[in-house]
Amino acid sequence: MTENQLRQKVVKIAVSYLGCKEADGSHRKIIDLYNSHKPLARGYAVKYTDAWCSTFASTVAIAAGLTDIIPTECGCEKHIALFKKLGAWVENDAYVPKPGDYIFYDWQDGVNYATTDDTGAADHVGIVTEVNGSTITVIEGNMSDAVGYRHIAVNGRYIRGYGVPKYASKATGTDAGTTGGESGGTSDAGAGTCKVGDIVNFTGGKHYTNANAANGTACKPGKAKVTQVYQPGKAKHPYHLVAVSGGGSTVYGWVDAADIGGSASGGTRTHTVVRGDTLWALASTYLGSGSRYKEIMRLNGLTSEIIHVGQALKMPAK
Repeated sequence: MTENQLRQKVVKIAVSYLGCKEADGSHRKIIDLYNSHKPLARGYAVKYTDAWCSTFASTVAIAAGLTDIIPTECGCEKHIALFKKLGAWVENDAYVPKPGDYIFYDWQDGVNYATTDDTGAADHVGIVTEVNGSTITVIEGNMSDAVGYRHIAVNGRYIRGYGVPKYASKATGTDAGTTGGESGGTSDAGAGTCKVGDIVNFTGGKHYTNANAANGTACKPGKAKVTQVYQPGKAKHPYHLVAVSGGGSTVYGWVDAADIGGSASGGTRTHTVVRGDTLWALASTYLGSGSRYKEIMRLNGLTSEIIHVGQALKMPAK
């Protein structure tokens, strides 16, 4: 598997537990799998009545067969210590994570969180499933006594730091593409493939003063022109748009890739696969959510998640 496929594997396993809760006892299978893995961290068997956020995060690693790069623990502080021991800890609240990274929280984080690094005691942990612009989607165990989703801003309050498993060290193949610099070809302008001069449909409601700004201002969607492109796939808001006269939009600034719906002239968008592309990444770019990758598979009649450089893929409507 490639690095991205390993990351997606972890995300899919985590999502498979969505809805498990204490109220009906369905969370017990999470704890049972954790306790079945030997040796137990610190020799402790987790009880059904214990807090189980780290237990959930560890169970996902066990189910994925990746406990050599994702440590197992039932306590957040000990979990962080193990990530540090593996050289897989990011002590930076402003880090922009990837799916499959582990995010730790400190509920006592101060009001100056945006300009300071939280080094307090960790209280909770989850697994990043998606990063869309400046919004991180996380799946967590023991969230109101159940497995559920949380949305938090990049560099948001309560972020303690990140465990970043070394997925690349376990990869047995390379993804169909590079992660830097290149963008796929397209027969119709769309997010991830826009170039300066393209007229696109802006579908968002915010624009930003720079490509990595934390806070944006409201604007109206509609027809707009791409005037600058900055580090697609890396910058939070990689496209600079200016509203086209009569197009209904008031955008004049940097916007998220997910807020570009394709050519203003309409029609089917086609993406030509380059090195580094994955179905999850394409769905995140074109559809606003990596979890919608199966829509791309259905539209193109794909029976496998493997894609190849040069392959032309039709993109569903957003």
